[in-house]
Parts: sequence; C-alpha cells; structure tokens
Amino acid sequence: MQAQTSASWSSKIGFILSAAGSAIGLGAIWKFPYTAGTNGGAVFFLLFLLFTILVALPVQLAEFYIGRTSGTNAVDAFKTLAPGSHWPWIGRMGVTACFVLLSFYSVVGGWVLNYVVHAFTGAVTPGADFKALFEQTIASPFSVLFYQGLFMLMTIFVVKGGVSDGIEKANRYMMPALFVLFLLLAGRSLTLPGAAKGVAFLLKPDWSNFTPQTMLTALGQAFFALSIGVSTMITYAAYLSKKQDLFRSGNSIMWMNLLVSLLAGLVIFPAVFAFGFEPSQGPGLIFVVLPAVFMQIPFGTLLFAVFMLLVAFATLTSAFSMLETVIAAIIRREEVKRRRTSRVVGTAIFIIGIPSALSFGVMADIKIFGKTIFDLWDFMISAIIMPIGAFGIAVFTGWIQDRQQVLAAISEGSSVPQTLIQLWLTTLRHLAPIAIILVFANTLGWI
Repeated sequence: MQAQTSASWSSKIGFILSAAGSAIGLGAIWKFPYTAGTNGGAVFFLLFLLFTILVALPVQLAEFYIGRTSGTNAVDAFKTLAPGSHWPWIGRMGVTACFVLLSFYSVVGGWVLNYVVHAFTGAVTPGADFKALFEQTIASPFSVLFYQGLFMLMTIFVVKGGVSDGIEKANRYMMPALFVLFLLLAGRSLTLPGAAKGVAFLLKPDWSNFTPQTMLTALGQAFFALSIGVSTMITYAAYLSKKQDLFRSGNSIMWMNLLVSLLAGLVIFPAVFAFGFEPSQGPGLIFVVLPAVFMQIPFGTLLFAVFMLLVAFATLTSAFSMLETVIAAIIRREEVKRRRTSRVVGTAIFIIGIPSALSFGVMADIKIFGKTIFDLWDFMISAIIMPIGAFGIAVFTGWIQDRQQVLAAISEGSSVPQTLIQLWLTTLRHLAPIAIILVFANTLGWI
C-alpha cells in the first residue's frame, strides 16, 4: 500500500466524499432543478438517471483508470500511458479548462456567498423584490469582486493544505453536512400543503414531455453531472491506493450525485407548487423564485440561509477539485511547492475571472460573438472543451490502450464480476462516444 502523505487519500471514504464533492456542485443543486423544471420534470429525471448510469459513469471510470494506473497528474498521466504521442494534449486541455472554468465558476460561487450574507443580514425578507435584489447583487462591481475574491481565498486555503490534510478533511465535514441539511429541508418542503403536486411533477412521468430535445438535454446534464471531461477525476484518482475498488467507488459517487439532484428537486418543486409558482423559471430559480417561496414558510429566512449555505458547500467542494487539477499539473508531486503555487495560481484565476464578474454590470455591453465574457467562457468550456475532453478520454481508454491492460488495471482491488467490467469497457467503446457526439452537436445547434 502506498504511503499516506499529503499527496494521497488517507481512506477510501475520504476519496469517495471528495470525488462526490467534485461532482456535486452547481450542476446538481442549481442547474438540475431549473433544467428539470423547463423540460417536463419526471421524464427528464428518468432520462437523466438512465444516461448518468449508461454514459457518464463509464467515462468517469475511464478517468479513474487513467489517474490510478499512471499515478500522476492529468498531463503526465497520458505521457506515462502513451509515451511519445499527442494524447497529453487531452490532459493539457483539461488543466486549462479547470483554470478557466474556475475563473467564472468562482463568480457564481461569490453570488452564493453574497446570498448567504443577504439571508443572515435581513436583505431577504417577506415582500422584498427578489428579481431586483438578484440584478443588484450581480451588477455591483465592488460586491461581485469582493465575494469572488472571498470564494477564491476559501478555495486556496483548503487546497494549499494538500490532499489528505486539506481537500479530504474539508469534504469529510462538508459533504455529510450537505446531506443532513438537505434531508431536513426536503422534509420541511414535503410537509407543505399542496406539496404533492411538486412530488408528482418530479417523479410521475408525463410522457407527452418525451421529445428528442428532452433526451439530448438530459444526456447533457448527465454528462456534466459527474465532473467528467476536464481531468479532475484523473487528478483525484492519481492519489489512490491500488487496493481501492474503482467500480464501487464510482458507483457510490454516482448515486450520491443522483441523490443530491433528487433532494434538490424535493426541496424546490414541492415548495414551488405549494405557493403557486411556475417550475419553469430557468436559471433564476434559486436566486429569485426560492427566496419568495421560503418567505412564505415559518422560519423561512433561516431556512433559506441554510439552503444557500448548502449551495456554498457544494460550490466550494467542486472548486477544490478544479484548483487541485491545475496545482497537481504544475507541482508534479513536489509537495514543497504546493502552498506557494496554490496562492499564485489562485490569485491568477481570480484576476482572469474579473471580466466575467463584471459581465453583468459595468462590462455588460462588451460582447464577443454576441456573448458577454462570462457567457463566452461558459460556452467554450461547457459546449466545446468538456465534450472533446470526455470523447478523448473514452477513445483513449476504450480504443488506444491495450484492452487486456485496461481490464487488468481497473479490476485491481475490485470484487465486481468480470462480466460487469467487460460490459463497462464495451459501453465505453461504443455507446459513450456516440452519446458525447450527440451532446456536442446538439449544444452547437447542429441537431
């Protein structure tokens, strides 16, 4: 067994909670509810569940294979497994994507922190104009930069502590807290008069909503739900012992992510229906609609504060993995460089993110290809780089690597039957690339 250092996980559960924390971010708590709300609820959720199991999980396991087999960062992993080839560019693209992604992800993380403060300081009160509050929050230059900076400082503070002493330790507290608080909020939401309509919307399929567009949207959500395509899972898996069961770990992470998505739906939709709001409110759902919903519940201000604290936890745990992917590629296991590199890189990410932070205020009129700087970065990473990265990882593991070597490496430490492992590789080779191409084409508007 490898020695336990700050550059390795101290336990199996530590890795699972940290990898789950990477996957469970704004995608599960912010994007899933509003995407489900605008795509028919239960039908979307069932398709999302199916595609997460059949497409996203196989690619995540491929990242686990690359990371643990190589035992190194996302760039050197491909150099180790395919020396003298161009495949390391997939790793370089992933590391670059994490750098850029965190630059605008930290902006939204800052909004979330600002809303935690709003909730605890009385800005979120019954009768307030929540649409105006949200517009004011994201347009104020001082406010967005302050909270973006605070979010990055929190991320740097954890990542500079290393894998076991920083990331793992933070996730050991934050992930269980997230589940407990979510269960409490879901329990409260489900007891509201009229909540059954919201539960039915999320869990009782109306097949008239079953369309090709709904399928592609659900496939895209599944694709982003497990944090695949930007090499974060390669980075995290590099710190794993050979005794870790990759299949059972991947399965646990997937179900935890699906559970949080379900709980987010059970917190939001029953409350939305109970008070006569529309579920198809779009991206403003948690910032504009939810405050209004919570204000009609006893102790609503406190409950909303708790909910935003949850969103902050989930956003931070994803940010840890993005920053770690960049740091790992730079320090290359030289842990003495970690603290300084974390501070320098974290500061650089903050600076690069400033135009994104100001995209809803003083720089709102600056458009490139018709998009604000925030939207442009988002489109480039989500619509182009992540699908290409995931496609490359699926092809590399499924077709470029020796089949028997892959099966032997991923089976190490696993008690999963060989037939299931063979099925995983077949799915990775055939179904996953086709699904990724479909998502890519749909997002670019080709289909």
